[in-house]
Amino acid sequence: MAHVTRRFHLRHLRGTPTSWISCTTGGKARRAGTGLSFWYRPLSAVLSEVPVDDRELPLLFHARTEDFADVTVQATVTYRVSDPAAAAARLDFSIDPYRGAWRGQPLDQVAGLLAELARQPALDLLARLPLTEALTSGIAPVRQAVADALAHDTRLTETGVSVVSARVVAIRPEPDMERALQTPTRERVQQEADRATYARRAQAVEQERTIAENELQSQIELARREQLLVEQRGANTRREAELDAESQVVATAASADRLRTTATAQADADRVRDEARATGARLVGLAEAEAEAARLAAYRDLPPAIVQALALKELAGRLPAIGELTITPDLFSKLAGRLG
Repeated sequence: MAHVTRRFHLRHLRGTPTSWISCTTGGKARRAGTGLSFWYRPLSAVLSEVPVDDRELPLLFHARTEDFADVTVQATVTYRVSDPAAAAARLDFSIDPYRGAWRGQPLDQVAGLLAELARQPALDLLARLPLTEALTSGIAPVRQAVADALAHDTRLTETGVSVVSARVVAIRPEPDMERALQTPTRERVQQEADRATYARRAQAVEQERTIAENELQSQIELARREQLLVEQRGANTRREAELDAESQVVATAASADRLRTTATAQADADRVRDEARATGARLVGLAEAEAEAARLAAYRDLPPAIVQALALKELAGRLPAIGELTITPDLFSKLAGRLG
């Protein structure tokens, strides 16, 4: 859309590179072209603006196939105004000189024309095709028919509109019919899925059986090893008992030998000790007898007075300690008589 600004009683229009603008004053074309910028009087100027860029037109229409099934065709048409002067002459592309906006809806007219021209060849072609063929291989023929119809239409040529490309996006039946057509495929896919599920379950059962067999073999092996362990423990226990018995026998024999040796040594020691005691007693007796004989022999040659004095001395050594001693004549006489 052109940009219009105001300066006093004049207006200034600035176009775009993709818009063709013409200015007519007094029935004469003053300016025409793309990317224009000029001043004009709004009371006397007649302005037209035609877009010359590529535009997309989405189309959606219904058709009926050879077997009376309704389908929906979704297409897209790309077009451009190749002759803007012819388009401005055939359609109302005039703009308001004060605001720069279109007075009408010229692009809607172009869209309606293209939709009618594209719909007719598609309807004619689909009417000759059955539903299954239209859905499976009908997109390419419909696209070619629409492109040919739009490329060779005289009305578009006279209007200055050129079709760049035509595309058919999809051809779809009614929802109920689509579900019915999808049922065989869905059932086939479901069967394949069921077969895959059954195969997976069978494989899982086989794997579980293999795992159970492995576990059973492992338990059998563990039981066998446990039996061997128990037998080995019993053998070890018996061997320990035998070794303990042998060691006890050896200990008992050693203890008996030790006791015999001790008893023999004790008996020998007692005999030696008794003999030593007897010999010692005999020697002591002989020594005492010899000493006594020597003493008597010594006393035999001494005078009686000396013998008495020695007797008194020995007696005095055997008497208890006397703190005071009073000797009376009677006591001395009795003592002398006892000694005599």
